[in-house]
Amino acid sequence: QVQLVESGGGLVQAGDSLRLSCAASARTFSSYTMGWFRQPPGKEREFVACISSSGGNTLYADSVKGRFTISRDNAKNTLGLQMNSLKPEDTAVYYCAVRGGYSGAYYDTAQYNYWGQGTQVTVSS
Repeated sequence: QVQLVESGGGLVQAGDSLRLSCAASARTFSSYTMGWFRQPPGKEREFVACISSSGGNTLYADSVKGRFTISRDNAKNTLGLQMNSLKPEDTAVYYCAVRGGYSGAYYDTAQYNYWGQGTQVTVSS
């Protein structure tokens, strides 16, 4: 069982930056690929970024590439998402997740078996 708690969301203006954090309870945190997803109002949850267990490999959605940076600190069991140049279309509830399955694509929500409760990010124009 893994418990995840996101923090750092809030209301910002377009062009601002925000950093999200995700604290994980698992002692084996360093063994997991981790991901960030988001769910815009009225839409389905979508992939944002993921990072390998060691932190050496990262992948991003095209919509955030060059603006967002995913990171992790295995010594502190934390996952981060630095979001720069925010846009109104980045408004969503952001979730961190643990990847437990490898039968599908890295961006598939079905491959992730533990989720946090989410943190709201609102970007005003």
